[in-house]
Amino acid sequence: MLSTAPEKTLTPAAEVELSIGGMTCASCAARIEKKLNRMDGVTATVNFATEKAKVSYADGVAVADLIATVEKTGYTAEEPLPPAPPSGEEAASGPAAAEGESASLRQRLLVSLALSVPVVLMAMIPALQFDNWQWLSLTLAAPVVVWGAFPFHKAAWTNARHGAATMDTLVSIGTLAALGWSVWALFFGHAGMPGMRHGFEFTISRSDGSSSIYLEAAAGVTTFILAGRYLEAKSKRKAGAALKALLELGARDVSVLRDGAEVRIPVGQLAVGDRFVVRPGEKVATDGTVVEGHSAVDASMLTGESVPVDVTVGSAVTGATVNAGGRLVVEATRIGADTQLARMAKLVEDAQNGKAEVQRLADRISGVFVPVVLLIALGTLLAWLLVTGDATAAFTAAVAVLIIACPCALGLATPTALMVGTGRGAQLGILIKGPEVLESTRRVDTVVLDKTGTVTTGRMRLQDVFRAPGVDEEEVLRLAGSLEHASEHPIAQAIAAGAIARAGSLPVPENFENVAGRGVQGVVDGHAVLVGREQLLREWAIELPRELAEAKAAAEAEGRTAVAVAWDGEARGCSPSPTRSRRPAPRRWPSCGDWA
Repeated sequence: MLSTAPEKTLTPAAEVELSIGGMTCASCAARIEKKLNRMDGVTATVNFATEKAKVSYADGVAVADLIATVEKTGYTAEEPLPPAPPSGEEAASGPAAAEGESASLRQRLLVSLALSVPVVLMAMIPALQFDNWQWLSLTLAAPVVVWGAFPFHKAAWTNARHGAATMDTLVSIGTLAALGWSVWALFFGHAGMPGMRHGFEFTISRSDGSSSIYLEAAAGVTTFILAGRYLEAKSKRKAGAALKALLELGARDVSVLRDGAEVRIPVGQLAVGDRFVVRPGEKVATDGTVVEGHSAVDASMLTGESVPVDVTVGSAVTGATVNAGGRLVVEATRIGADTQLARMAKLVEDAQNGKAEVQRLADRISGVFVPVVLLIALGTLLAWLLVTGDATAAFTAAVAVLIIACPCALGLATPTALMVGTGRGAQLGILIKGPEVLESTRRVDTVVLDKTGTVTTGRMRLQDVFRAPGVDEEEVLRLAGSLEHASEHPIAQAIAAGAIARAGSLPVPENFENVAGRGVQGVVDGHAVLVGREQLLREWAIELPRELAEAKAAAEAEGRTAVAVAWDGEARGCSPSPTRSRRPAPRRWPSCGDWA
């Protein structure tokens, strides 16, 4: 009796992100991705630009197995660290390492450039070819090919030990072959004879390979590839800085209430349920709920809305937003990776780590490009030997194939462009969910914006002043601006700036009081002045006259907001004003309650 066992099926059980080290080109990323995907129950995507692998794996597969597979391939992988907010030296370690790599590349590039330029000029300009110039070229080019290109040789040797070939293999073989041929021609051929000249012409003609040197090609290609690697490292560092800047929007430390006293601690030590103090001008340390106080919170970094949001007891606040008004006591409800800011940063990071369709195509090409080029070079060598029987000419042609076939940008251009695009978008407040979204924007023909008017500048300014019959406009501005100048509210500051610009200096108010959520009140030059929402005026039994009520309604119909001004028991003015330089957005205050 025969029976068949059911096929074992593995379903993804977990997902991990590994930091990959040692990659030098897109071929490396394609090779690691291929090795990981050969494991049962594993689906991996490796991004060369971000140097990370996003891996989904099933039950029975451990992270240690994934790391071992990457290491067997010839690269390094690190198990993810537990999430923790960066602080102190830990925050600087990543950027410092990237800066160190960039500095090393810059040093090699500058030295190689200084040495290779004379070699190229002497080879290309016959007038500069003095007696024994070729020996000076060898002296200058040898350090470039040996020391300047050492990272390529090291990577090529590492890959060769694991039976692989990458872009570095082409660079290493091509430059070493050119240098080796030149050394042979100088010592054993005719190229080392005094008076040798290296002609430069635009015609194609056969020549004696033993009298030709390729030092300018070896040094020039090395310098050119080093320049590309340096620009690549610089671009990746700048793109990563956008994500780092997003994370740094959060507060570094916080005043926590412990046994009735305030204790200053790092944000990383904050726990859910802790109560912390947020003073005017400070950032909210983490997501939480207001348990004491009332204020206005600037949430523009989160919503794009420039008008601060009024909060009071029971209101939810988000970490990294700025307290623009009074003192608040907040109870932490989410910390660390659970906060809104951390989730926004994760969204940006996932977008940078993903791959668009065009990038997958480039990676597939890069994965087969190097072996194909090596086969073409070998085929060129054999074909020339069979056709001409001239080993010198055959070797010259094969070396030429290797030297010109170093298009590292093939696997670099697309991921770097996606990384820079998503990073720059995050800096400007645009969160891109994934690279495929960025790629698909070429088909967008309509852009829809919500009521916050995101495309505007967000700077509030005074627009118009409507006044009751018989009331002087300068008097309205002077009294209202004087009272608002004493307030910390950003809208009040905009009022004061507009009043100073139009009415000049402002008097100092007396008995100033900030009425949370409604406006301000006080005494200016002997007048009892109210500035704020219509609700504030009604609490003092003051109604807007018909002229001001109509002005208020007209302003709201145009998407503006307005502020009401009253003194000595009568409403005297109303000022509709947009808060941005382009299309204004409807404001939170339902009546004459904002100056903008």
